[in-house]
Amino acid sequence: MAFVKDMLRMWAHSWKRFISIAMITLLGVAVLTGIYAGCRDAFRSTDRFFDAQGLHDVQVLSTAGLSNGDIAALRKVNGVAKVQAERSQEVTFDLDGRKSATMQEIGTNGIDQSYLQEGRMPKKAGEIAVTRKFIRDSGKRIGSRLTVTPESASSDTSDTNDTNGADGTNETNGTDEAPSFPTKLTIVGVVLDPQNLSNPDGYSAMTSFRSTATTDYTFFAPSDGVTGTLYTSATLLVKGAAAESTFDESYENTVKQVTDRIDGTVKTDRQKARRQELLDAGNKKIADARAEADKKFADAQSQIDANRQQFNQQVDQIVSMQAGAAAAGAAANGANAGAAAAAGATTPQLDETTRETMRETIIAASFELTQAKQQLDQAQSQLNEQKASTEQTLKTKENELKTSIPQVRWYVQDRQSLGGFSALKSDLDSIQSLGNAFPIVFLLVAVMMSLTAMARMVEEDRSLIGTYVGLGYGRLAVASRYLLFALLACLIGGGLGLIAGFLGIPAFLLVVLQGMYVMPGLRLEYDWLYGSLGIALFVVGVLAATIYACVQEMRMTPAALMRPKAPRAGSRILLERIRPVWNRIGFLGKVTARNIFRFKSRLIMTVGGVAGCTALIVCGLAINDTVADLGIKQYRDIYQYDLMVVSDDSDASAMRTKVASDGRVTSSLDVRIESGDLAISGGGDGDSGKAGSSGSESIQLVAVPEKHLSDLGEMVTLQPVSSGMLGTSGVGKTGSLKLDDDGVIVAQSAASALGVKAGSKVRLTNGDGVRATAKVSAVNRNLIGSDVYVSETYYAKLFDSKDAKNTKNSKSSEDSEALTWNAMLAKLSGSDTSQTDYAESLEEDSSVMKAVSCAHMADSFKFDLMGAVVALIVALAGGLALVVLFTLANTNVSERVREMATLKVLGFFDREVHHYVNREMMILTVMGVILGLPLGRLVGGMLTMALNMPSLYFEVEVKPLSYVIAAVATMAFALLVQLFVNPVLDRIDPISSLKSVE
Repeated sequence: MAFVKDMLRMWAHSWKRFISIAMITLLGVAVLTGIYAGCRDAFRSTDRFFDAQGLHDVQVLSTAGLSNGDIAALRKVNGVAKVQAERSQEVTFDLDGRKSATMQEIGTNGIDQSYLQEGRMPKKAGEIAVTRKFIRDSGKRIGSRLTVTPESASSDTSDTNDTNGADGTNETNGTDEAPSFPTKLTIVGVVLDPQNLSNPDGYSAMTSFRSTATTDYTFFAPSDGVTGTLYTSATLLVKGAAAESTFDESYENTVKQVTDRIDGTVKTDRQKARRQELLDAGNKKIADARAEADKKFADAQSQIDANRQQFNQQVDQIVSMQAGAAAAGAAANGANAGAAAAAGATTPQLDETTRETMRETIIAASFELTQAKQQLDQAQSQLNEQKASTEQTLKTKENELKTSIPQVRWYVQDRQSLGGFSALKSDLDSIQSLGNAFPIVFLLVAVMMSLTAMARMVEEDRSLIGTYVGLGYGRLAVASRYLLFALLACLIGGGLGLIAGFLGIPAFLLVVLQGMYVMPGLRLEYDWLYGSLGIALFVVGVLAATIYACVQEMRMTPAALMRPKAPRAGSRILLERIRPVWNRIGFLGKVTARNIFRFKSRLIMTVGGVAGCTALIVCGLAINDTVADLGIKQYRDIYQYDLMVVSDDSDASAMRTKVASDGRVTSSLDVRIESGDLAISGGGDGDSGKAGSSGSESIQLVAVPEKHLSDLGEMVTLQPVSSGMLGTSGVGKTGSLKLDDDGVIVAQSAASALGVKAGSKVRLTNGDGVRATAKVSAVNRNLIGSDVYVSETYYAKLFDSKDAKNTKNSKSSEDSEALTWNAMLAKLSGSDTSQTDYAESLEEDSSVMKAVSCAHMADSFKFDLMGAVVALIVALAGGLALVVLFTLANTNVSERVREMATLKVLGFFDREVHHYVNREMMILTVMGVILGLPLGRLVGGMLTMALNMPSLYFEVEVKPLSYVIAAVATMAFALLVQLFVNPVLDRIDPISSLKSVE
């Protein structure tokens, strides 16, 4: 019992060490669990919401729309649980200018169900539900009315065209009609679209650089009032996918099995079948037109024939009358009356020549008959010409039909293609990667500080330990006094750390996240396993340090332990050997130098602890600086052009004419831009890219005209890069990189994610879905987006030649055409504001699909979530620095109580004692800061390597101000600690402190 009482008394006496260990454990466990828990809560709540609303696992789009046959084929795919055919239509309306919206039919099979936030769901024709973004922008409310105008027929498949940059067709098979929605609308509800969780009332505008929306708004309408049997898309749910977390790899693998099956057989067969339907529909229309024309021509010919018969009868009657009259006159000159009577009673018989001669004479003699004959002849001639012209037109249509209907293309997409989903996932993944890395530094600092504190605690009880061992107590029992002390401190600190980690930090992160995304049903959850392992990790680390300290002391005999520890033998430091310097240092300066460098353990622990904390602060600020400059570096330095304009292939010429006529362009470069895919080539065949491939990246494939390859360097800064160590990269000289016909230039952001370098073989997929194996000639410095530059000749070699891979999806040689330059990179005159306004005005033009101003992108690019997390990490690192400095300062004082007492006996005033002690701590702190600044840059490089976000490369940068902030913050913490240490120095009693232990 006395042993226990003495142990408790010792614990109470060492309350400062207890608080230090508990605080370090609290901060470490909070960092370890907090960021993880916040991301986990967001992941889980979002996954539950997606499952509840039936967010599709797979979406199928087609350039020619989807028919009932397509839907039936998808239902037969193994692994498909549900298929929902969807109809949509793009419309425009007036809202402070022309705005566009997608009229979306509310699914009837439980897929992609909107989440009702206000009002009710529409049920009748003409009723719609809108998003909160529309309510905010328009000022309308539930009950407001709206009139919309449908886009042209060509927009029926615009969802596919705009999303994939493909060429669509307006043809249907005669029975399938494009969707049509009511135009007089009434708002009855406000809903949240599960495909886009961006918060319009927060700061979701920062994600505009990742937005994939092709229209301004989405309106949700019931099936009532919607006509048309042609579907714009089909959404699918996969069996077993709902049981997996949508953000886990297991979910991706489950969905990928189904998408591979669709790509393997159904896609190819239905593309051919759909095109054949369009061909058959075209042929049927031509046949119907020919039959209708033949009927009209037959009716016209019958009418002409009837008129000509009537005309001939009239002429023949006149001929007969004239012939009879002539015969009667001849008979009147005869010999007898009987013959005359016989002749008058019989019409003379005329031969054909005579009759025809008389007909012509009669017609010529009569103006009316001549005019009637001319009209009949003219009508017949016109009819014959119309017959010939119509037949020629129909034959031309038949010949042009095959080439006028392009190859039908399917696009099979998963949730990653949803801009809102991929943005949320990349944000959370990046933050979680930081949460996995930072606790390592906290753990190392915690072990170092625990070793320092517990070693000093054991050393203070040296004689007591010898006494207990001499009395027969086992060394384990004696060591348990310190092990239980450290364990209790870790458990209390860890418990508080779990509260902060699963409540405080997640609540902060989720507030920031909810400013960016709407996540219904969000709640904080505790993970028993992860929380227990988090505490156990720090318990093991601290106990290991405590065991080491106990072993170091208890390996001696009780007699040696009960005697005071002999002071260190005097020795010279290196500075003493530099006589010119040493001789000019004052007495107290020499004492300080000896105290700093003679006690190596104190030097290492102090400098190491301060350096670690400083490195954490620098690392956090480095990530903030890196993210803050991404937009400026990309859109000001790398992109030299001011404007990028993209159009549909059919509008490319009109787009260039429009831009040229505005007179704002000082120089330009026509290019072709397609949405594609880049993957590591598996085996080099480029067929599937599955074997040996470690992933893929969505890219922007930029084809450059052969005659203007040298002009690319004027629009984009071409700098070759090579991968370096720990987040660094070697950047070549500007302008030293040229695009040629030997390979493609890959953006650094994509190359870093896939591990691609110059000379690698990659699998490229172009906008038509054609795959080919390409050589990477160089990796270009690029931070935002994943551009792949290819020359016109190399593009043709990859995708248009007979050697192009995946020939079942490629164009035949007879269908191969020259590239259409559907985009323009241009330099503009005027200020940044005028350039932004000009880009916005271009988007109002019907020939322009997208216009992007680099000035606007540079100014609007933000990463608020990362900034909030960095602020949190810097705050925690600052707290850790404060605890570390407090622990080291108190340990330093406890080790030197007799020394301080001697100084007081010698006549040192309190302030002089303060200066004597604090000067050493400040020098050690400065040394730690000097070491921690470059260490923070190094750790920042390592952490940014872990931030593998789609289409982003973090080029580590630390601004001078960040170094200053980190150094000043650490020194400020050191000064703050002095305020706590100085009273301790004042309370040292020289008499009691100098009493001999013996």
